[in-house]
Amino acid sequence: MTTTERTMTPKLPPRWFIRTAWVAHRAVYGLTGGRRGLSTPTAGGRVGYLRLHTVGRRTGELRVAILAYVEDGSNLVTLAMNGWADPEPAWWVNLQAAPDAVVDLKAGGQRPVRARAATSDERPRLWGLVSTYSGYGDLDAFAAARAGETAVVILEPPGTWTA
Repeated sequence: MTTTERTMTPKLPPRWFIRTAWVAHRAVYGLTGGRRGLSTPTAGGRVGYLRLHTVGRRTGELRVAILAYVEDGSNLVTLAMNGWADPEPAWWVNLQAAPDAVVDLKAGGQRPVRARAATSDERPRLWGLVSTYSGYGDLDAFAAARAGETAVVILEPPGTWTA
């Protein structure tokens, strides 16, 4: 990596800080009985936060993650970014193995969804949509620092699923 590349890549907080923030976010949700920790996105404003329930691909056990998301019509859109670290987040690897899941939303209780990666035709529009929200930081710069492409994940409600 050249000096120019290093100065252009935004500095991320240390990994321990990101992991601690995730643990704290889940703790706030749990300690408040779900009254705090989830939110609804505001168009062009802040991202929302949801709880995603997946099934562990190896253990078959229930796994829960809190994710930032935006809305695209009836679909929920998030990024598989793992705090911008290189490995894919476990929740995304689990969804690739078993795409049917459940989300908890601030405004709507639980909702079944089916996950899929955005197609090459959808990805630029959805990446642009997510970029209009604050809360993710400099998406393009953070994504460029990762070894692989960051998946744009679409969580579709029932009735829109294809076989």
